[in-house]
Amino acid sequence: MLTVVDRPLIQYAIDEARAAGIEEFCLITGRGKDSLIDYFDIAYELEATLHERHKLDALKALEPSSIQAGSLVAVRQQEPLGLGHAIWCARSFIGDDPFAILLPDDIVQAKTPCLKQLADAYYQTGGSVVAVTEVPKEHTNRYGILETGADDGRMVEVRGLVEKPKPEEAPSNLSIIGRYILTPEIMPHLSKLEKGAGGEVQLTDAMAKTIGEVPFHGLRYEGRRFDCGNKVGFLEAQIAFSLERPDLADDVRAFLKNYVTEL
Repeated sequence: MLTVVDRPLIQYAIDEARAAGIEEFCLITGRGKDSLIDYFDIAYELEATLHERHKLDALKALEPSSIQAGSLVAVRQQEPLGLGHAIWCARSFIGDDPFAILLPDDIVQAKTPCLKQLADAYYQTGGSVVAVTEVPKEHTNRYGILETGADDGRMVEVRGLVEKPKPEEAPSNLSIIGRYILTPEIMPHLSKLEKGAGGEVQLTDAMAKTIGEVPFHGLRYEGRRFDCGNKVGFLEAQIAFSLERPDLADDVRAFLKNYVTEL
């Protein structure tokens, strides 16, 4: 629910999913996170008040937080046992269909939304497609890292995956970010609930086991990613997204000059 400019991160994730043609959504939540679900509910009292006061712009601003009835469900992850466990918790929602995963603390500024880029790649290759970016070699122990095969500069064949390898053991410096399109073949592997790095059920480990069962590719997406789980990344996202807003850009540039001159 952290806000970048004037929308919470969860709204950016839903908007990106919609742009990729997704119509059904599942929020995986935990204790104390019901505000994520409430955000997409209808606020009758607020909307009635805005109608009465003829605040049409404010009403229009509420439209993106509206989701068609029956299109949003939520499941509870009772224990924080890792991303793989969280996805396993949504197994009934996923069923036998391919599905997308968005981690809202990763936000991507792009002309074509990142998940739409992944979806377009998926329709070409089938199988699993993950968004990847190059990271400094010394940071590989923070991410899931690809062992690569054929590489045309944009799409790269995934031959293996390693979760948070030491820099000297990393097979490459291509890291997965929080955007995935996966096939249901991953679910039997997740269902074993095998623990990996950090004592958690790692999604990366289960994805690695599907290599050879389904095609698997990494996409060097076009855009700029901000890690909003990081304080500096969160602050940078505020500036970047405000600068692309016509109603804010001039004022933001003006106040930024004050700080630049101080530096």
